[in-house]
Amino acid sequence: MNPTGQSAVFGRRKEPHTVIIARGNEIRHFTIRPWLAALIGSALAAIAIGYLLATSYLVLRDDLIGATTARQARMQQAYEDRISALRAQVDRITSRQLLDQQLMETKVSELLARQTQLSQRHGRLGPIIERAESEVGDAPAASDTAAKPEVTGSLSQAPTYSVASLGAGDTKPFSLWSTRSKPLDGETAADRADKLFVSINASLKAIESQQLTRITTLADNAYRNVDAIKQALQAAGLPVDSEFDKGDVGGPLVPLDPSMIFDSKVKELDEALDTLDQVKKEARKLPLANPAPGHAVTSPFGVRTDPILGTAALHTGMDFRAPIGMAAKVTAAGIVTKAGWNGGYGRMVEIDHGNGFATRYGHLSEIDVAVGQQLAAGDVIGKTGSSGRSTGPHLHYEVRHNGEAIDPLRFLSVGKKVAQYL
Repeated sequence: MNPTGQSAVFGRRKEPHTVIIARGNEIRHFTIRPWLAALIGSALAAIAIGYLLATSYLVLRDDLIGATTARQARMQQAYEDRISALRAQVDRITSRQLLDQQLMETKVSELLARQTQLSQRHGRLGPIIERAESEVGDAPAASDTAAKPEVTGSLSQAPTYSVASLGAGDTKPFSLWSTRSKPLDGETAADRADKLFVSINASLKAIESQQLTRITTLADNAYRNVDAIKQALQAAGLPVDSEFDKGDVGGPLVPLDPSMIFDSKVKELDEALDTLDQVKKEARKLPLANPAPGHAVTSPFGVRTDPILGTAALHTGMDFRAPIGMAAKVTAAGIVTKAGWNGGYGRMVEIDHGNGFATRYGHLSEIDVAVGQQLAAGDVIGKTGSSGRSTGPHLHYEVRHNGEAIDPLRFLSVGKKVAQYL
């Protein structure tokens, strides 16, 4: 059997493709293998697919670019909105901090101004309070003492405040405080500053109130002393200057500016002290002191049995038991008008105290002053004795007004009452 014929019956042999190119007398042929054909087909398919993809990209590119641009724009807008919100929040916080800082600086300025005012008041109060305490005394009523606020310090020393008083954690300058920063305890620096301002302000108000209360108390005490001296003098029938009496006054009510209250109170205290000083001067002109303190009265003023004649006679003074040689002191300031022997008075000294008042000191054993000499209360004018019409050593003391003898006991009684005020 022919093998070649068998191949034709059962299968066809794959022959390579041959490409014949004839050009004139020239004939060329190329043999294309199957794998080369497959390669060329694959290349053509790849080119076609690439062409289709490139064409699709060119067609859809604008849409893709537009979508991408829109997405980026939306993202940018979102970021800008977020940045604007954060910037607005920062501006609000900054504005709040500036407002808090301005408020705090205003409060500090007010406190410093009030402290300066208090310091100036202390400077004014120092001399006047010393004068008041020396003339009036520092013994306010129990109700006044109970009403006084308890404030650390005294009127003679103004309080001081500084940033250090804010505590160890708040020693930054006021302009650098962050009033909205919250510490761990939840309390802001502004809250702590407000509490401090309230505390300092309350302390300053208490000090101001204490100043006014102290001034008012001293003025009341001064007027009370004036009234006590005047009443004692009037009760004894002694003259009182009418200038010290407050006349009837009236007029419309005009509210007083709070800033003028302090000046008004100080002026009132000055007037009270001036009035008290004048009353004291007038009272000191009167012979109110005891010429022989601690010594008994042996013969009072008035009608008595004459110790020598044994008949009724007018005793124009008071006799004080006194040993020979005891210092005789004048009972008020004045000028010596008589100093020497004067009949039954023996050695006598007469002092003119003004306003028609005069005192006489008789039966002295020694005279130590001269006529025309100016004397102060308590000055020694001589020594006691028993000169003149006398039965024993003693001091004869007289008080005369316009030449008429007056019972010295009236003056001595008034002197005891007003001694604490003089």
